[in-house]
Amino acid sequence: MNDSTKNIRENPHAPHICFVGLGNLPALMPEYGRFGFGGAELQQVLVAKALAKRGLKVSMVVADHGQPDQAGWDGVTTFKAYRPDAGIPVIRFIHPRWTGLWAALRRADADVYYVSCAGMLVWQVAMFARKFRRKTVFRVASDSDCDPHTLLVPIWRDRQLYRYGLRAVDIVLAQTHRQQDLLLRNYKRDSKIVAPMAEPAALRLPFHERTIDVLWVANFRPVKRVELLLALAERLPHLSFHVVGGCFGGASDYFESVRRKSATLPNVRLHGVVPHAKVAGFFERARVLVNTSETEGFPNTFLQAWSHGVPVVTFIDPGDVISREGIGRAVANLHEMHEAVAAFATDPALWDTIGACCCRYMEREHDPAAVADSYVSALEKL
Repeated sequence: MNDSTKNIRENPHAPHICFVGLGNLPALMPEYGRFGFGGAELQQVLVAKALAKRGLKVSMVVADHGQPDQAGWDGVTTFKAYRPDAGIPVIRFIHPRWTGLWAALRRADADVYYVSCAGMLVWQVAMFARKFRRKTVFRVASDSDCDPHTLLVPIWRDRQLYRYGLRAVDIVLAQTHRQQDLLLRNYKRDSKIVAPMAEPAALRLPFHERTIDVLWVANFRPVKRVELLLALAERLPHLSFHVVGGCFGGASDYFESVRRKSATLPNVRLHGVVPHAKVAGFFERARVLVNTSETEGFPNTFLQAWSHGVPVVTFIDPGDVISREGIGRAVANLHEMHEAVAAFATDPALWDTIGACCCRYMEREHDPAAVADSYVSALEKL
């Protein structure tokens, strides 16, 4: 325990931090897991739990899924904002979404508000904090958050409000030097690098006990490009492919097209949405994790894979960590992906070597206690 952590535990005036993530409840409370969530939501929950264990008062503003207001889980008190389907189109921008959000922020009555992912929410939280003289932290969730040309925010109004919010927050946390450089270049915004939080693996099976050759885990939306995985499965019919994830937002047509195609491939098994508590079981049995996304930040799935000694094959290499640490393969095209996956999934000696590198990297760079210390240090600067 470092001095800053010790001071927080012993200080009755330690700050109250509120995590604002309308999609966080399914990641925080398993009984609501059927609603699904993504990597940004999981990161907020992991950090919130870690800070609660350090003695900070921690709360969270989430969507209303019928849970009681101020319900708690693992030291985190939740305040519900509004039902996702509530309100009349256009008007609901003001009520209940804006009014419900600010009402929940006021009930939380925190010293610091923490928000993640590009969008209008960053501006709404920053304006609330300024009005009531509180502080705000924004954490970058993806490389796309750092470039106005790649923002995954479809509405022009929300893109502009995000820009204003990015200027107004007190601290920006990036995951990689690339994100830090992009923020400075595109938004003239300084940031501090804090490694993402990871869940330690409970079990690391040897190569011969693993029954999943290739694993893919993500929400189904076009930017994730799962169709490339299916193309890879056609090229490698002797390997088993397991696909985990559910439909995201308005991508139901995309999900249905993937479902139809996967049904024609005997070596592909589509699991759909899997409760977070059971996802670790897939990583325990996997030999290779494949990522086919067009853009990413620092995916939680990479951390989950490496924690279990699983190499990652991907088009995206966050901070060049894969190339630098030898914990998988960053590829440029489907042919290179084919070669890398075939090697890792069928060569026990190669797999053992890479898996050992994965475990050493996670223990050195993503120790939960050390990452929590980084967040405590960032908060102290407020």
